[in-house]
Amino acid sequence: MCEAEGEQAAGARELKCRGTGRAQGSSVMARRALKLASLVAATSGIYLYGNKFLDPNDFGVVRVGRAIATTAVITYDYLTSLRSVPYGSEEYDFLKSQIKELFVSFEDTPLGAASLAQVHKAVLQDGRTVAVKIQHPKVQAQSSKDILLMEVLLLVVKQIFPDFEFMWLVEEAKKNLPLELDFLNEGRNAEKVAHMLRNFDFLKVPRIYWELSTRRVLLMEFMEGGQVNDRAYMERNGINVNEISRNLGKLYSEMIFVNGFVHCDPHPGNVLVKKCPASGKAHIILLDHGLYQVLSESFRMDYCRLWQALIKADMKRVQKYSRRLGAGDLYPLFACMLTARSWESVNRGIDRSPVSATEDVEIRSNAAAYLPQITQLLNNVPRQMLLLLKTNDLLRGIESALHTRANASSFLNMSRCCIRAVSTYQRSKSHSLYRRAQISLTEALSLWQINLYELFLWLKGSQLGNWVIALLSRMHHSTY
Repeated sequence: MCEAEGEQAAGARELKCRGTGRAQGSSVMARRALKLASLVAATSGIYLYGNKFLDPNDFGVVRVGRAIATTAVITYDYLTSLRSVPYGSEEYDFLKSQIKELFVSFEDTPLGAASLAQVHKAVLQDGRTVAVKIQHPKVQAQSSKDILLMEVLLLVVKQIFPDFEFMWLVEEAKKNLPLELDFLNEGRNAEKVAHMLRNFDFLKVPRIYWELSTRRVLLMEFMEGGQVNDRAYMERNGINVNEISRNLGKLYSEMIFVNGFVHCDPHPGNVLVKKCPASGKAHIILLDHGLYQVLSESFRMDYCRLWQALIKADMKRVQKYSRRLGAGDLYPLFACMLTARSWESVNRGIDRSPVSATEDVEIRSNAAAYLPQITQLLNNVPRQMLLLLKTNDLLRGIESALHTRANASSFLNMSRCCIRAVSTYQRSKSHSLYRRAQISLTEALSLWQINLYELFLWLKGSQLGNWVIALLSRMHHSTY
């Protein structure tokens, strides 16, 4: 208990030193919120072990080892905390009373739990319904040991299998884990992406309540909905599946190509959908903003031009920009990894036909056959690419669940964002007014062409389009 109180006091001092001029009462509430972290996580940490609350999508290659170690630490903390504070004792009742001072109600059963934290639903004294994200006890102290253990294990594996090139996992964990453990950083990311994508009225990002948040406790607006891969939920609630898939593609194209600030954990538990009763519009709710990738300008431009080449099936430019992104002679494999299509489909044009069952089987079987080349490629590409590959895979998994994979509209949205991003970059580098006007005109014409093509696709797939085609066909036959 003394260790936990020391952590709580440190968190309270940190909150005070932020110097934001908040009211003294808010600071007291924040300190109380932090004091709850060890108690709540310990007393309800048992839910981490129930499959009902454990998110299997949360366990990627990096998280597996960390989750095992963290679970052991939480178990120890749970047992020692309850030994020190017996149920029904005066100290236990005192700690539980802190919850009553902050909240009208606080649900002990977490809404969800993962390796680093768990989330509870609560109602504040002023009536606001909030989500309380609480970091598991001792995760901060344990994280460095987790990374060291991962590094040792990978070194041992590399000694046994010299071709094993996954040491970059350690580098990424060292960089990303401290950011994920800082909930204030997560709050800042949430506000930044909400402002950055404010023009998308279908996007909802929970508001952060800074006066009640610390590095280990994050209070935010409570939002609920169905998971983005739950097609049955959408059909029951009258939500257009194609619209959701299209809008999700718009969000990520904007983040990746235009802004270079990318939410890199879009698994279904972090992306919810809900139909607004008032407007009837479907909203996408983006949660868990701890892991973002910031793309450099040069990387972002090369990535834009590579995707433009892939969409146009321009193999010379595919090779050029793949090499610039570190793929070298493995550029065909790199193109297949990015698009999740066969090399034949890449050559033919990835927007020409959807993924067939045969092609899907071919991709899966080849992934195992080319594992040494894949590990070499992952070791050579810029570190920025690694989280993008993970993000692409998660988004494709959602599209597969919704049966909207390889939809033509997704490539059109990507093309729009690439054109805008490249044109903005070119204008920023040009000092000639004439040249900037020329770039703007080319941009407008290119976007106009995409709009026309999208209109053609819409007419082709609509009842009106079928009537027009039938009418033109009859007119053609009547002239002969």
